[in-house]
Amino acid sequence: MQQNKNPFPISLHNTHVKLLAFDLLTLTPPISPNHSFTRNSISITRAETVGTITLRDHKPFKFLRFAIDDGTGCIPCILWLNHMTSPHLARRRSPQDLCLLADAAARSAEVVKIGNVARVRGRVTEYKGGVQITVTDVISERDPNVEVLHWVECVNLARNCYNLVNVSSSSGSVVPKLN
Repeated sequence: MQQNKNPFPISLHNTHVKLLAFDLLTLTPPISPNHSFTRNSISITRAETVGTITLRDHKPFKFLRFAIDDGTGCIPCILWLNHMTSPHLARRRSPQDLCLLADAAARSAEVVKIGNVARVRGRVTEYKGGVQITVTDVISERDPNVEVLHWVECVNLARNCYNLVNVSSSSGSVVPKLN
């Protein structure tokens, strides 16, 4: 049994959580729009995965939808390319910020080619009742060992961090959940 002296509950909110597809695709959906996805009662808002791009649907100046396969499943991803034409973003961002975001999205879109191995980071969102990653960045991976390393990191983090569940007690202790 591991003891955690931290009095605060475990939170991975706004952290890019490294997950394999089978974990990401089985996250518990939010109970309302103001809540986030959960894994073992731990809030997850952002994710990172590594795999091979297996699907690509590009609508210029709108979006790039693609799937990334890590060997445990395919994760649907969406990269928005409408930064300069979106009235929603125009109300919330300065023109300089929009230009930077549009340039970053265009650079990420260049990496998304079927067969490429890539690292994808973004927000965990829901679309048509399923989990997807709304992409913030895509990085092409050239190291042949990167997928295996990602698998090892995901398993290690699951065992030592993500499988911990909060226990309501005055001591603030955390008990590992055995799957």
